[in-house]
Amino acid sequence: MRKIFFILLILITSNVFGQEIICDKPGIADAYNLAISTININTRRGILAAGGDYGGEWTRDIAINSWNGVSLLKPTVAEKSLWSVTIHKDTIGHQYWDKIIWVIAAYNHYKATGNKEFLRQAYHCSANTMNGMERIVFDSKYGLFKGPSVFNDGIAGYPAQVYDSLNISSSVFDQKNAKNIKCLSTNCLYYGAYNSLIKMGQILNENRATIRMYQEKAENLKANILKYFYSEPESKLYYLIDKDGKIDKSQEGLGISFAILFGVLDHDKCDNLIKNVSTSKYGITSIYPDFSMFSPERTGRHNNIIWPMVNGFFAQASIIDGNHTSFVHELNSLIQLALDSDKGDYNFREIYNPYTGIPDGGWQCDRHWESCKHQTWSATAYLSMIFYGLAGIRLENDLMSFSPYLPGDIHYLEINHIKYRQSELKIIIKGNGKKIKSFSLNGKKQSRNVIDSNIKGFNVISIELK
Repeated sequence: MRKIFFILLILITSNVFGQEIICDKPGIADAYNLAISTININTRRGILAAGGDYGGEWTRDIAINSWNGVSLLKPTVAEKSLWSVTIHKDTIGHQYWDKIIWVIAAYNHYKATGNKEFLRQAYHCSANTMNGMERIVFDSKYGLFKGPSVFNDGIAGYPAQVYDSLNISSSVFDQKNAKNIKCLSTNCLYYGAYNSLIKMGQILNENRATIRMYQEKAENLKANILKYFYSEPESKLYYLIDKDGKIDKSQEGLGISFAILFGVLDHDKCDNLIKNVSTSKYGITSIYPDFSMFSPERTGRHNNIIWPMVNGFFAQASIIDGNHTSFVHELNSLIQLALDSDKGDYNFREIYNPYTGIPDGGWQCDRHWESCKHQTWSATAYLSMIFYGLAGIRLENDLMSFSPYLPGDIHYLEINHIKYRQSELKIIIKGNGKKIKSFSLNGKKQSRNVIDSNIKGFNVISIELK
């Protein structure tokens, strides 16, 4: 009965909100419509909540969801949500270590909307926050930022040496050994935030000396990420440095993805890195392998388990690198996890078991947790695979470019009602592969695979692939 109700909700909200997709591969459209419905039912008083069982109070959720596609679908909701997690639009709020992700989402929101006033306020808010974080959590000895890994606010996301055996709290906040660790994903995030500040500042013609300072800090941070986390002989990135300076060599899915997406690694390093990544039957897990306190029979909540948000970013990283096999594996896996009757059953859940695909919140502090329902960033992870993967949307300061990819089992993809600046787009892609045979705007062939930011009204983009 619940499944029938939710399918009816998909049909109703798809018609009401005008979000439509057509594809000749079964599952693509169902998962897309399910994702759109998840966003719609989780939009409360104009702010996007983290999920059916959560509110809208997490900076990371709001930033990731805006970045993953909500700025292209519901820009007003994205903007209100982004401001809702700031302190009077002056500094970014909430959990300290990864809140800097807001800077990246804010810059992406500007590229989607072209709202200069938003950009001006966002730059001020971002710069204030970065200045504060540099004072409080920057470790000058390593040239890295301290703090837990992105989104892993549960202690199950960390190896045994980060635990305090006398502390039964599940929150990484309460673990004294976690305060001085340095993590891959968090430092890649700061590198991405520095680069976003640089680009925001250049658009706004901000002080050149300040921009040069951000450039220097970004390059130094990148050098230290490579120095401490990257192993050239193994073509691997390590997870964290503990309070004693010991490196944990686990594979962090989000850290790897961010290192590729933000350009910490050059193309050859990215290519080798992805080829050496360990993935499960249903895609890359959050952190691999199992820590000593977990096992395949007792999966850790933030350890070797599927968080679809991580899979969305890894799919983006794969397509940017050109590893289409990896991208397709993540895309097909998330469709299964969301739709299959023995898995999500038409529900984007928060966490899944990597061996069975069953919703599974994992173990933490000797307790088995729930996998929450209608999780927004699981839904937007899928949307990001469609927008930035299959459709190949690339947002720049003054244009939108396209680098689509249709695998062998897809020959037609049509996405309607994408909002870009002052326009609404219908995107039609035919054929296979990644090589563009023709690119047309409103029936007229174009010499470049781009549309300008000054485009207005309703427009049809048609792309034919060889």
